[in-house]
Amino acid sequence: MENEARYELGTPENKTWLNEQRDSLMAFGHAFPSPDGGSYWLGDDGTPWKDRNRETWITCRMTHVYSLAAFTGHAGAEALVDAGLKGLTGELHDDANGGWYAAVTPDGDHIGIKQCYAHAFVLLAASSATLLGRPGAAELLADAQQVFLKRFWDDEIGLSVDTWNEDFTELDAYRGLNANMHSVEAFLAVADVTGDETWRTRAGRIIDHVVGWAEANNWRIPEHFHEDWSVDLECNADKKDDQFKPYGATPGHGIEWARLITQYALSASGLAESRKAQLVDVAENLFHRAVGDGWNADGAPGIVYTTDWNGVPVVHDRMHWTLAEAINTSSVLAHVTGKAEYADLYSAFLKYADEYVIDHVNGSWFHQLDRTNQPIGTVWPGKSDLYHATQSMMIPLGDPSMSIAVASQRSGD
Repeated sequence: MENEARYELGTPENKTWLNEQRDSLMAFGHAFPSPDGGSYWLGDDGTPWKDRNRETWITCRMTHVYSLAAFTGHAGAEALVDAGLKGLTGELHDDANGGWYAAVTPDGDHIGIKQCYAHAFVLLAASSATLLGRPGAAELLADAQQVFLKRFWDDEIGLSVDTWNEDFTELDAYRGLNANMHSVEAFLAVADVTGDETWRTRAGRIIDHVVGWAEANNWRIPEHFHEDWSVDLECNADKKDDQFKPYGATPGHGIEWARLITQYALSASGLAESRKAQLVDVAENLFHRAVGDGWNADGAPGIVYTTDWNGVPVVHDRMHWTLAEAINTSSVLAHVTGKAEYADLYSAFLKYADEYVIDHVNGSWFHQLDRTNQPIGTVWPGKSDLYHATQSMMIPLGDPSMSIAVASQRSGD
């Protein structure tokens, strides 16, 4: 049946459907730029919520997405990239202390903390815009690399620290893997765009730590750490659905790490073939654990947000980004291993997305569903950005060894 074929990896119907959904997502987000370039948080129908902070990480994500859009020929994409670059070189940049503010308030004040998470996305956005050749992007990328290496990269241990105060005089004691995961994504992109393989080497150092922690913890990745990088398994036990530091294991991150580890394994030319095979095996273990714990785990379709350290669901909400990463990683593992189980899961994830997560009335994806798959907004109100959903419509069609911007550019050549 054609309706089912659109969910099947490798079919013409699947490619057509993915491209249609991609284009719909890209059309949804055109209203993101503020006059000064910082990204507005988008509401349910794509209308900007101007009473919310203009976040650096969202601005970066939208700059990245519309760089991808430009490679597909999406009308107006270059101007939207330029708007995001204006924000990242203007109102969101700290000219006095260097680096990027976390956000700008609706009144124009700065949220001054300096987050590794946000700076990793500056690297990603700048690399994508540099590949596109937009004015000022290469200079932004050079600045972002310098700041990241000076302030966030701990070369002694081979991991990224998390949060500084505004003038980089006080480093928070918290250490976390979410920022390190997006560091890996950004490092691989910078290496692909610039040809500087030291960034890929750094990604590999982070991955080596993560593999060790995951293997020692039944492939459930610890998320939170103390200053000395000792594991803090009880972090936020009293605030289990924290927006950025949820308690317990996060199946979506296990899934996302699996894809990034596979990308690294395929792209690192200096790795022995045996090591590459080991890393793909690690990725499969992470994916199996996360999907086994999270997918259809509580009597309803979908992937639960978090579990405890025995795999029992804790927060049952379904986050759109988790599903997006499940689509990405299942497609990548299907391509790399040739195993039918991954293609079958890919089809199941896409069908679930179409039935529950894609908003067929207002556009884009619902960012949060409850355990009965009804849209809610307790953690993620509105539709803040397009990054996860858009990438999940593009990565299944790309080269799994390449960052998505490079893969998109080459597929459009």
